[in-house]
Amino acid sequence: MQLHRRVAPAAVQGPWTVDAIQALLDKPLLDLLFEAQTVHRQHWPAGDIELATLLSVKTGGCPENCGYCPQSAEFDTGVKAEKLMSVQEVTQAAQAAKDAGATRFCMGAAWRAPKDRDIEKMSELITAVKDLGLQTCATLGMLQPHQAQALRDAGLDYYNHNLDTAPEYYQDVVSTRQYQDRLDTLRHVRDAGISVCCGGIVGMGETPVHRAGLIAQLANLNPYPESVPINSLVRVPGTPLADSEPVDPLDFVRVIAVARITMPKARVRLSAGRQQMGEPVQAMCFLAGANSIFYGDKLLVTGNPDVEADVQLLAKLGLQGTRTQGDEQSGCCD
Repeated sequence: MQLHRRVAPAAVQGPWTVDAIQALLDKPLLDLLFEAQTVHRQHWPAGDIELATLLSVKTGGCPENCGYCPQSAEFDTGVKAEKLMSVQEVTQAAQAAKDAGATRFCMGAAWRAPKDRDIEKMSELITAVKDLGLQTCATLGMLQPHQAQALRDAGLDYYNHNLDTAPEYYQDVVSTRQYQDRLDTLRHVRDAGISVCCGGIVGMGETPVHRAGLIAQLANLNPYPESVPINSLVRVPGTPLADSEPVDPLDFVRVIAVARITMPKARVRLSAGRQQMGEPVQAMCFLAGANSIFYGDKLLVTGNPDVEADVQLLAKLGLQGTRTQGDEQSGCCD
C-alpha cells in the first residue's frame, strides 16, 4: 500500500497565468506547503531569515487616498503630518537597528511623488545609513527616471513600490493614481540599477482571483522582484478599509506559499499584520517559504511584534536571523 506520494515542485519559469496561479492557490494545503518548502530549499539555506527594519522618516499628510493607509490626509486616523527627520535622528535609529541585528534599513516617506529637493535630502539619509554598513531601502512614492538615478548614486540598494493588488481591483482601493503609474516607477528603478522590493496586501476585500492576479503581476515582472513583502491588512480605524473582513489565516499562508513557488529566488517577506497572526500562523508562513521579516516595534505607524518577541519566536522554530551584509535576494509598505 502506498503511504505517501511525492509532490513535484512546479516549474519556476514564467510567464505565469492567473489560471495557473489560481490552481496553485486551490491545492490541498499540505501539498501546497510541501511544494513551497521543496522549492524554498532548492534556493535558500534552511532556517535563514533576513531581518529588516522600517522607519517612517516623513510621516503623514500624503495626498493619496489609498483605502488602507492611515497616513492619507483624506482620512481622520489620528496620524499628524510631520517633517522629514534629520540625518542625526535617522542615523541613530539605523545604528540601533543594526545593534539589534537588522541587516537592511528601510526608510518610508509619505509622499505621492517626491520633489527633487526631497530626493536631495533623502540622498543624504541614504548615504549616512549606508556608511553604517547597512543595506538601504526606501519607499517614497512615484519616481521619475532622474530621481531614481540620484537615489542610486547616493547608494540606495532597494526601492519599495508595492502593486498592492491585482490590476482589475486596484481602483477599488485607490483612485488618485493608476496601476500603470506603479509599473512605470518600477521600470525607472530597474533602469537605474536599483533592486526592486514589490509586493501587495491581502485582506482588502479582494477575491481569490484578485490574489492570483497580484501574484501573476509580480512573478511576470522581468525580472521578478528581489524582495516580495506580503502584507496582511492592518485595519486602521478611520480608513475606508477599517471594516474589511479579516483574511482567513490559512488563505494568507497560501499566498506566501504561491509567492515562494512562483518567485523562488526572491526574499518573501512576512510583513504587516504579523502582530495579529500569533506564533502558529507565522510558523506556517515560514514553512511556506517566507524568509524575511520586519524587525522592530513599528511598521511606519502601525504596530509590529517587538524585537524580543521575534528573537524568542525564531529560537523556538530553530531559525536564524541573517546578519551578513551579502548579496541576498524588503520590503516596505508603500
